Amino acid sequence: MLNERQSKILQLLDRDSQTSVRELAVLLGVSSVTIRQDLNFLEGEGLLKRIHGGAVMKDADDIANRLGINYEKKLRIARKVATYIHDGETILIESGSTNALLARELLKKNVTIITTNVYIARQFRKKEQARIILLGGMYQHESESLVGKITRYCIDQINYDKAFIGVDGYTSKTGFTLRDLFRADISSYIIKKSKEVFVVTDSSKFGKSELTNICNACDIHHVATDSDLDKQFIREFRQAGIDLILA
Repeated sequence: MLNERQSKILQLLDRDSQTSVRELAVLLGVSSVTIRQDLNFLEGEGLLKRIHGGAVMKDADDIANRLGINYEKKLRIARKVATYIHDGETILIESGSTNALLARELLKKNVTIITTNVYIARQFRKKEQARIILLGGMYQHESESLVGKITRYCIDQINYDKAFIGVDGYTSKTGFTLRDLFRADISSYIIKKSKEVFVVTDSSKFGKSELTNICNACDIHHVATDSDLDKQFIREFRQAGIDLILA
């Protein structure tokens, strides 16, 4: 867990995308040395990028860049979702920054993990006993996702208990959406094949519509998000009979 000051640094970066050591020291009432230590720690956790005299956070498709945005909420979600995964299960994790944190939580469990995302697979690089299956496909350099016809073929060859999908947006009209067409194609394919589907994302994605639909609310079984979710969506999902997991 992050301390209160480190969480505040991430909040400030989420608002302004770039800040300096001097500015943070003044705002948080600590020394520049302390701020540099905090920034080094946060960079080591993959939550921001150090630059000369400060730090930046980019809201891009790069999972590492997005981890620090709403980090505490995402971590709560990941820990709550991890309780739905049991030893001996085989699960498929598609992509998304909250799902990357979920993967870290699963280091503690005896599960087989299938993924279409290289970044998520790399969470287990120091755990030699982990059972990881990385599906093939066309590699997207920024998001580190694998997509295309080969990925579809790989999905057809495997069986798993649960699927965990990341999204970029949801509205009642457009359903769950992604900004990337290639990743959306794979996400839709996973959802259609899966017996039990979890959409895993923080509440900032609700009320937003991105480029293309991957599924509607009736196509999934669980929505895992944080407790700041607007009451409109809480009512909507519960009326639809969806298991709403609020962290």
